[in-house]
This record gives sequence, C-alpha cells and structure tokens, in this order.
Amino acid sequence: MISVCFVCLGNICRSPTAELVFSKMVEEEGLSHSFEIFSRGTSDCEEGNPIYPPARATLEKHGVSGAHRAAQLTLRDVINVDYLIVMDSSNLMDVLALTAGRFGEKIYKLMSFANAPRDVADPWYTRDFERAYADICEGCRAFLDYLKEEKKEALAYDGRH
Repeated sequence: MISVCFVCLGNICRSPTAELVFSKMVEEEGLSHSFEIFSRGTSDCEEGNPIYPPARATLEKHGVSGAHRAAQLTLRDVINVDYLIVMDSSNLMDVLALTAGRFGEKIYKLMSFANAPRDVADPWYTRDFERAYADICEGCRAFLDYLKEEKKEALAYDGRH
C-alpha cells in the first residue's frame, strides 16, 4: 500500500481538493486497493472544519465529491506516510520545521511533478478556486503518472486482484 498525504496551510482548500481529486484518479485507474490517501494542514486554525464552501463548489462543478474534516499534520503522520505532498514553498518550510529537516526523501511539492514546476497559489487569498483546481489536477495527474512508473510492481497488484 502506498500512503500519500497532501498538505496545505489550513486543510480546507488545496489539500482536501488534492486528496479528493487524486482519490478519484486512483479509483478511475482501478488502483484504489494500492493507496491510502488523506490530507492535513500545517496549522490547527481550521481543525474540524469542512472543506471551504467555494472549494467544495468548485469540486462539485467538476464532479468530484467526498467527505472531509480539517486536521493538523503531526510528526507521526510524516513518519508513517510514503509521500508527503505540499502545495507551496511556505508549506514546505512548515513541514521541514516540524520534521527538523528530516524525511526529505518523502516530501515533495505537488507541482514539482508537472511540466512547469510552481506553487499552487492559495485560493483563500487569490479567490481563484478554478486556477487552484486546474493546477491541482495537473499536479495530481503528473504525480500519479510518476507513481505508476516508480511503483509499477506494487501497483500491478491491483491488476491481479
């Protein structure tokens, strides 16, 4: 099983969007049995809250659904996950502070997998939820393609069962 945690600041916009988009992609490819997918925030400021309504509306507009409650990232999450995927440079710095610079081999920026690496801008501030959704879809597709090559043997399990 490949464990993936998507991370943003509050865990109400970008990271739950990535969690749900990536989960849908994995399901559509028939790989659900091979993944554990969740999301967290680097802050506890939104702990327990649902997806921010404009982010939820954007997901629903694109046919993506799912339940979510915000939770803060813990060191235990980092230790137990295979891939920790952050949305921007600020999230990266927060995670590196939490881990004291350890576990770098499993921490990536989502858009580092895309053809044009960049941050996923925070729609809480930009108000551009469509742009964040498009970037997240691009990054998740590129990340899944990476995993399908990198973890080919492990993912073949779903095809056999």
